[in-house]
Amino acid sequence: LNGLIRDSLTTKHDFIFYSNRLIRLVVEHGLEHLPFTEKQVITSIGSVYSGVDFCKSGESMENAFRACCKGIKIGKILIQREGDNGQQLIYEKLPQDILNRHVLLLDPILGTRNLAVQAISVLISKGVSESNNIFLNIISAPQGVHMVCKKFPRIKIVTSEIESGLNEDLRVIPGMGEFGDRYFGTDDHDQ
Repeated sequence: LNGLIRDSLTTKHDFIFYSNRLIRLVVEHGLEHLPFTEKQVITSIGSVYSGVDFCKSGESMENAFRACCKGIKIGKILIQREGDNGQQLIYEKLPQDILNRHVLLLDPILGTRNLAVQAISVLISKGVSESNNIFLNIISAPQGVHMVCKKFPRIKIVTSEIESGLNEDLRVIPGMGEFGDRYFGTDDHDQ
C-alpha cells in the first residue's frame, strides 16, 4: 500500500482508495492502545461470549476512524504552516470532556514535528494527560519521531512506516508529496 500511494503515477481515485486502506490499518492498530474492560454479551443463540469494550475514552483520516468506531466524538485542530518552521493555530474545537478521554490525534505525515508538537500542546493545555495521547500517521520522518518523543516522552506514535529522513526543503523522503493535495485533488495534476 505504501508503494502504491507513493507512486507519482497513481491516479487520484487509486490514491484515495489505497490511502484509505492504509489509514484504516493504522487506525485499527492505534485503537489497540486504548484502555478496555471485559464485557459479556449474549449471542443470538443465547450463549454468553466474553469479549472487551472500550473504556470511555486530519480530515483525510477521519472517515477510516469513523468506520472503525461508530459514534466516536471527534474534535478538530487546524494549524496552518507559515514558511519552513512557523505555524499558527487557526481553529480548535474539542469535546468538552476531552480531559477525561484518551485522544487519537490523526495527521497523515509526521515530518519536522512542528505541527504535531503544537497540536499535542493544545490537547495538553485542555487537560489531556500526555500519556492519553496516541498520535496516528501514515509516514514519519525519524527527526519528527525523535522530537515529538523528546518533548512528550509518554505519548505513543503509531505509523505505517518511518522514512529515511528529510531533504534540504524539510520534505519527508522518499515521501509521497503533499498528502492533502493528492487526497483532496487540490494539486496541479489532472490524474
